[in-house]
Amino acid sequence: MKIVVIGGTGLLGSKIVEKLAEAGHDPLAAAPNTGVDTITGEGLADALEGADVVVDVANAPQWDDAAVLDFFRTSTGNIVAAEAASGVEHHVGVSIVGADRLPGSGYLRAKVAQEEIVRAAGVPYSIVRATQFFEFIGRIAESAADGDTLRLPTALFQPIAVDDLAAAIATVAEGQPTSTVVEVAGPERIPMFELARRVLAANDDPREVVGDPHARYFGAELDDGSLTAGSDARLGPTRFQTWLEQLVTA
Repeated sequence: MKIVVIGGTGLLGSKIVEKLAEAGHDPLAAAPNTGVDTITGEGLADALEGADVVVDVANAPQWDDAAVLDFFRTSTGNIVAAEAASGVEHHVGVSIVGADRLPGSGYLRAKVAQEEIVRAAGVPYSIVRATQFFEFIGRIAESAADGDTLRLPTALFQPIAVDDLAAAIATVAEGQPTSTVVEVAGPERIPMFELARRVLAANDDPREVVGDPHARYFGAELDDGSLTAGSDARLGPTRFQTWLEQLVTA
């Protein structure tokens, strides 16, 4: 199958392209640096010509509330319109576990708006809601830095290795549209501040990580059910400590 991966040159997208190629498909990485701009529409129709499936993992370049909402509305609207014109048979949209539970986050409100556009477009679809990547925990920790202290939520987090997520998304893309949400998550639930503490320790970073139940995540206050997946989620096999040890020895 010809499978177009929007955002296919990024961290997650490039791994999805790799998984699909290994499985014998014909993946196309579509991104501004390959001549495809989903905001202006430049190159989009050409990229989707003859495509069977489109996987959308594009992310907004700016995350303030208005900008991120405008990005996902415009980009997703252009993609699904081009899909309808090209006869694409399956749209795979990638969203976030808990997006519909945290209206206090402008970013997550924008992801919910993106999902609504996909559902209303008339193109057969699957929506994959994923938990955060192991690979982004360090960045999340840095966003909470205040001098030598990092204050992060105590709520449970269920992150996944990006390689495991890419494999799960590739499997969804190979299958029939589900017309519903598929959750994908890591195999463990660990407090967010503890994950950050372990990443800093592995990098010999002496700063103090403090667990704070009221610390916010992208503008939202969390509880243990905010960002953890349901019982029917597809779980990646890689445990956090295994990933961390591989990171340290790489």
